[in-house]
Amino acid sequence: MEIIGTPKMKVEVWSDIMCPFCYIGKRNYETALSKFTDNKDIEIVWKSFQLDPNIPEHFDKKENVYEYLANRKGISYEDSVRMHQGVVQTAKNAGLEYNFDNAVVANSFNAHRMIQLAKTKGLGDQAEERLFYAYFTEGKNFGNPKVLEELGKDIGLTTEDVKLSLTDNQYADKVKGDVQEAQELGINGVPFFIFNRKYAINGAQAPETFLQTLEKSFAEWRKDNPATKLDIIDGQSCTPDGNCI
Repeated sequence: MEIIGTPKMKVEVWSDIMCPFCYIGKRNYETALSKFTDNKDIEIVWKSFQLDPNIPEHFDKKENVYEYLANRKGISYEDSVRMHQGVVQTAKNAGLEYNFDNAVVANSFNAHRMIQLAKTKGLGDQAEERLFYAYFTEGKNFGNPKVLEELGKDIGLTTEDVKLSLTDNQYADKVKGDVQEAQELGINGVPFFIFNRKYAINGAQAPETFLQTLEKSFAEWRKDNPATKLDIIDGQSCTPDGNCI
């Protein structure tokens, strides 16, 4: 039984929703978490990161992802296609379907702003999942505010919520704050997972690696945060201080 207000060990994840390995990493982490006995005592905290903040906000250039990566990395179109095909197989192994032929290159900043607002409503994980799926599987353009409104509704946000996230500077500042924190921590690639501010995993590692890190970090965290003993009073679970649920 989960007790309201009980502290949880934090797993912080710097991620960009146009990063293919971030979605794979998310799924591999979730696979590990499903096998972790104390998974109810883990809190995931999503942090914003932009792989390419220089993409124009209104990106009208008709450039597919293969052309985009070839131009950005200075490689041939054919090599870009081969690289993406390899990622498609890696994603498939994680249970994901990537359709790069339909992916729309866009600046992710506004999408991150929506995620920041979603986090204030306890919907950060849902926002990440919906945006990943929209980009890699459905080929939706998250650079379009109307598309963001539709995606926001899918996870329980209102149109007004999404519009607020795109106009209120506090959400832009939160995105920038996460990016700045990443720089201070020396994070220059994503996904980047930090467990209890002590252990880190860089990249979309195998579920077994995530599980081992969860077990090690949580064992240390639990020593500093012992489980609260419960007493049963009139059919309710209560902490020693009388907080019953």
